[in-house]
Amino acid sequence: MRVIRSVKTMQRLVAKARRAGKRVGFVPTMGALHEGHASLLRRCRRENDIVVLSIFVNPKQFGLKEDFAKYPRRERDDKKLAKREKVDIIFVPSVKEMYPEGYLTYIEVEKITKVLCGKSRPGHFRGVTTVVGKLLNIVMPDALYLGQKDAQQAAVLAWMVRDLNFPVSVRICSTVRETGGLAMSSRNEYLTADQRREAAVLYRSLKEARQSVIAGNHSVAATIGKMRSRIRRESSGRIDYIECVAADTLAPLKRIQGKIIIALAVWFGKTRLIDNIIVRA
Repeated sequence: MRVIRSVKTMQRLVAKARRAGKRVGFVPTMGALHEGHASLLRRCRRENDIVVLSIFVNPKQFGLKEDFAKYPRRERDDKKLAKREKVDIIFVPSVKEMYPEGYLTYIEVEKITKVLCGKSRPGHFRGVTTVVGKLLNIVMPDALYLGQKDAQQAAVLAWMVRDLNFPVSVRICSTVRETGGLAMSSRNEYLTADQRREAAVLYRSLKEARQSVIAGNHSVAATIGKMRSRIRRESSGRIDYIECVAADTLAPLKRIQGKIIIALAVWFGKTRLIDNIIVRA
């Protein structure tokens, strides 16, 4: 396993692998790796000759009052997990390497970045698309692996790849959950023991909503109302949003029909958790 910190070195290594006919898979992360990341790496390993993992806490996707400085950085532990999952190359660039002095260029996907998390985190997705666009040009992978937990991010990046003709296939992998159902996230470690137990209500409310839709409920208002009531009744969480959106366009729905995503964001103390579930009505 090689640890690379230089953009030029990373590009040179991957170009050599591709000339040799190797298939390259890529998992972009901000580090603080957990079992959710490990599941992405395992699928990437199964489907490719070379597995590249990036670890970069991207300042461009954090707002002024968000947790960039406090975001967990555990390179030593991350390397252990990467080695266990048979990663070939870890790309760990510095902020200066990714955004040299005088940096001026950004990628912005319109419309679908203005809903869900985009409403409460202005500028966030511009930071995400910019850094992933740069990483795709640096790593030059055949396949990009993303988690369904970040459903909006996955949809935005898939749209960017299509619109800008990146020669990469996007693989969206299932959410990995803790024993109680809480979606695995690097931010879970910010939760107290009580908050962690309470946060399990998020997945319970999503599962209940899915069963309701499968049983024939097509009312968005009723679905969201029941979820709000349950979360407020069973936890101290402060709801940012609960929405039903079309799975392909993320357009908010007035009536549940077709393939949809039920998505939510809820604050527990100072920690904002997101989760979602896919349902076909």
